[in-house]
Amino acid sequence: MTIQSITAVYNLATLSDKNAGLSWYARAHTFALELADQYDISSLKVHGVIAALSPRNRWERNMVDAESMVKVYAAGGDYDDLLELKVCTFTANKIKAARILTLDCASDTDIKAILSGPKMIEFYHCIQELEDLCIDGHAYSIWVGDRIALANVPSIGKKLRQTIKADYHQAAQDLGLKSYELQAITWVCWKRLHNV
Repeated sequence: MTIQSITAVYNLATLSDKNAGLSWYARAHTFALELADQYDISSLKVHGVIAALSPRNRWERNMVDAESMVKVYAAGGDYDDLLELKVCTFTANKIKAARILTLDCASDTDIKAILSGPKMIEFYHCIQELEDLCIDGHAYSIWVGDRIALANVPSIGKKLRQTIKADYHQAAQDLGLKSYELQAITWVCWKRLHNV
């Protein structure tokens, strides 16, 4: 449970893992900006929708779901229309995405209040390429230095989250990376190593 565990996974990363990790959040950010531009919707809203739809949703499907919701809203759809859409995440998260889209004047504070959970807010920050990192079950396993089934990952409370983030921040600084870049590189590597 140390910086060394994170660095050990980074050291196992192939050049392909590193390239994929370094560009992961940049590509997500570009996708959000393109959706915002195409449908003339605030980029903060689009980033918020993507974050809201992310739990237990594969990235490829998240993009489809986000575009579907943004497209319906841009065509004049209201809150009820958005709730009728099929998405591949929990209903509570679809409700969050619909609430974000239907905000009159969406501020960063308003969007984060709707997202509410630390993991979703972290993801929202990362896809905007802000200095943060997303602590999920994979990031926890990497930090622990052992593969733990996601169902067995303990609840990551505020104190544990701060400790994990501090170790990722230090490891990233030691490696000359941004924290979210290190998290993404180790996540890509971890998925390859454990076929998840």
